[in-house]
Amino acid sequence: MLLKSTLIYGPAILLTRISALLFLVIATRLIDKTEYGLLTLVVTVGEMTDVAVTNWLRISLLRLGGKGDVTGGSLARAGNILLCTTLLALVIAVVASNLVVPERWVDFSIAVCVYLVAGAIARYALVILQMQQRHSTYAMLEFLRALLQLVFPVATILVEHNSFLSISLASSFGTLIAGIVAGIVASRRVISGPPRFTHREFFALGVPIVVMALVSFGLANAERVFLKIYHDATAVAVFAAAYALARQPVDMIANAINMGAFPEAVARFDEEGPAAIAALLKQFLALIFTLSLPVAALLAALGHDLTELLLPASYDGPYNLLFAIIACSAVCTNLADFVYGAVVYAHKRPWLLIISKFSGSTATIALSFLLIPRMVEVGAALALAGGAIVNLLVSMLISERLTPIPLPWRALAISLAISASVGVAAALVSGYLGDMHVIFRLAAAGLVAGIGFLGLNALFYPQEARHGLGIVRSRLQQFG
Repeated sequence: MLLKSTLIYGPAILLTRISALLFLVIATRLIDKTEYGLLTLVVTVGEMTDVAVTNWLRISLLRLGGKGDVTGGSLARAGNILLCTTLLALVIAVVASNLVVPERWVDFSIAVCVYLVAGAIARYALVILQMQQRHSTYAMLEFLRALLQLVFPVATILVEHNSFLSISLASSFGTLIAGIVAGIVASRRVISGPPRFTHREFFALGVPIVVMALVSFGLANAERVFLKIYHDATAVAVFAAAYALARQPVDMIANAINMGAFPEAVARFDEEGPAAIAALLKQFLALIFTLSLPVAALLAALGHDLTELLLPASYDGPYNLLFAIIACSAVCTNLADFVYGAVVYAHKRPWLLIISKFSGSTATIALSFLLIPRMVEVGAALALAGGAIVNLLVSMLISERLTPIPLPWRALAISLAISASVGVAAALVSGYLGDMHVIFRLAAAGLVAGIGFLGLNALFYPQEARHGLGIVRSRLQQFG
C-alpha cells in the first residue's frame, strides 16, 4: 500500500519539485539577490503564519471528516472556520511583515496576504479530494498548480525582474487558479448530509495543533528570519537556495508516501487497533530509510557540483556541508512528523506534540542565537538540524508511551551501508573527473550511484528484486 501511494503521488510531487527547481535556476539568474531573498522571506512568513493559524483545518478534516463519501455539512462547517482563521492570519501577516522587513513592509505584507488567501483556497479544495480518495485527480491538480506556479512567475520576471512583489503575486495567482479548478472538481462528488463532527470536536482536535504550531516556529523557517536580522537578505538568498536544493528531494519521497499513508494509518487505527498502525508505520520507516538516506548521502557528496550547475557564481558558499546538514535535518523532520506524529493524531491527542515541537523549537532558536552571528549560513543549517534532532527524539519518546513503533533495525543498517557506499562512490567519481564539465561529472557520478543503489538493494533484498523484475517483464510483454 505504501509503495502504491508513493507511485501515485510521487510523479505529481516530483513535478512540483522540478517546477520549484526550474524557478530557482531562473530566478537566481534574473532577479537581484536582495529581491530573491525577500521573495523567499514572503514564503517563509506566509508558511509560518499559515501553519500557526489555518493549516490545522487540513489535519482536523482528514481526521474527523471521514474518507470516501464527504458530506456538504462537514465541508460547510469547516469552510466557515477557514474563513475566520484566514482573516486572522491576514492580520498576523501584516504585523509580522512590519517586524521582519520594516524597510518595505507594505509591499511585503501585500505579498504575504495574497499568498495566504490563495493557499487557503487551494489547500481546502485539495484536502477534499484527498478525503474522497481521488488520488490520481489530486496528483493531476498538484501538477497543474506546479505548472502555473512556474509559468506565471517566470513570465513576470521577463517583464519586471526587479520586484519581488509582482513575482510573488504571479505565483499566488497560479495557486489560486489551481485551487479553484480543484474545488470545482471536488464539489461534484460531495454528498448531501449533516456535519460528521461538532464545533467542539473540531476545535478540540485543532486548538492543540495551533498551540503546537506557535511553539514550533523555531523548527519551521525561523533560521531565515534570524539570518535577515543578523545579516541581510543576500544571506537569506544563499541559504534559501541551498535549502531548496538539499531538502526537496528528501521531502518529495516522504510526502509521496505520506499522502496515502496518513489517511490509511488513522483508518486502520480506528478499525483494527494500535497493532495495525504500528505494523504500517514500521513499513513506512523502512521505506523512508531505504529511499531517503541514499538520497541524502548523494546530495552531501555532490552539493558543490549541483550548485555550480544550477546557481550563478555570486551564490558562493560551503554547499557540500550545507547539503549534508540540511538533508539530514529533513530526514529527521519527516520521521518525526509523518511516523511518530501520525501515532499521536491517531490517538487524537495532538497536544502531546506541543512538547516535542517546543523542545525542538527551543533548541533551534538557542542555536540560532549562538551560531548564526558567527557562522552565517552554516550556523543556520546547524541550528535547523539541532532542532530537528531534538524534535525527533522527543516525538519518539511520546509515541513509545502511546503505541510503540518497532524500529526496523535491519532496514536501517542496510540503508546506512548503501548510503555510505553511494555517497563515497559519487564523490570519488566527481573528484576523478574534476577537469570535466560539471554536467558530465554529475551524470557520471549519478550513473555510478544509481547502479550501486540498485545493485546493493538487489543483493540485500533478492526476493523483492525478483518480484520487481517480474513486474517489469510482464509490462514489457504487454507493450510488446
